[in-house]
Amino acid sequence: MLEQTLKNILPEKKINKQVKKVVNTIKKSLKKNGVHAQVFVGGSIAKKTNLADDYDCDLFVRFNKKKYFDKNISDILEKIISFEVERVHGSRDYFQTIIEGVKYEIVPVLKITKAIQAQNITDVSPLHVKWVKKYRKSDQIRLLKAFCKAQDCYGAESYKKGFSGHVLDILTIYYGSFEKVLRAAIDWKEKTLIDVKNYHMGKIKINKEKISSLIVIDPIQPERNAAAALSREKFGLFQKAASDYLANPSKKFFEKKKRTVAQIKKANTKTNLLIFEATPLNGKNDVVGAKILKVYEHLRKQFIMHDFVPLNDGWYWNAKAIIYFAFEKKPLTKTTIRIGPPIHNKKNAENFQKIYENIIVKNKRLYAKVLREHVKPQTLASKLLKTSYIKSRVNSIKTMR
Repeated sequence: MLEQTLKNILPEKKINKQVKKVVNTIKKSLKKNGVHAQVFVGGSIAKKTNLADDYDCDLFVRFNKKKYFDKNISDILEKIISFEVERVHGSRDYFQTIIEGVKYEIVPVLKITKAIQAQNITDVSPLHVKWVKKYRKSDQIRLLKAFCKAQDCYGAESYKKGFSGHVLDILTIYYGSFEKVLRAAIDWKEKTLIDVKNYHMGKIKINKEKISSLIVIDPIQPERNAAAALSREKFGLFQKAASDYLANPSKKFFEKKKRTVAQIKKANTKTNLLIFEATPLNGKNDVVGAKILKVYEHLRKQFIMHDFVPLNDGWYWNAKAIIYFAFEKKPLTKTTIRIGPPIHNKKNAENFQKIYENIIVKNKRLYAKVLREHVKPQTLASKLLKTSYIKSRVNSIKTMR
């Protein structure tokens, strides 16, 4: 079954030929302009861990460190690239383009041999590639990546909070194979430490804010937790998927289930279902996705604050973002009880009595019976969609009928 799965997820060989053409074009431009730099193919294509649906390629243009350490290598690279690119601003600007269906990120870096020599975090990326290639685990990494993609726990972007490709590389190399990672995963405890080179000697020696449910020490940068972006939710999701797979291995675990509005409606027929369709802002996926996540979290928090507790909720993003909440069909009562201060707290008790009329005293504490502003989530949603908090984070948003 795994052999057949691997055949299904292997990318087309023509991708390598297309990449080689682009690399040669950049090399010629470097030589023609007398720029001392080399083109290094990075990312999953270089590591041979890319999948059939993976059409992204990282190209690192490695500038001679002694010659260019104080130069703006982004400006230099932009001038010599002979095809049309879009400049993306970051800690060091890089470039994006799409050629024959492949999306390229062309990244200027300084050529280094040790992470400590890096001026920018991107300088280290080629070292990661070299480290992974030493172990020849590409097919096992491909299986783990396809599994995580299908189980919706792949991607370290701030709106996904899952496993990065680099973390999956490290885990596969550490444990030895796809299935060995899954067997280990079902026994992971909170803050399990994975340290391939045993830099930390079994003790966690990283900043507290970088500690996550799983701590994976970067073999190239031992002060870094490569899994810092991983959320507790995705950690738990992966463990459950691993347990389910090991109990009954099947190719279905590698097949990504595309969510649709029709599926959401079918799964929530006996609820009061609210579905919102949002058009994202323009920009980098990570930034735009994080803003959609904020909208979803804000809506969820506001619903709960107004006593509308979701039975089911979630969001996903393809061309448009879909956010949904399923509630009890029955409306809330017209009134609710607002909890006040203890009666011995005279100042606060007096203020509470000035604000509310229908006061009740129970167990030496004040309570007030108040009218609800919303008894159905639809009316609250209508109000929330007009707020600047939400309107500033998406291009547009509406309730689907």
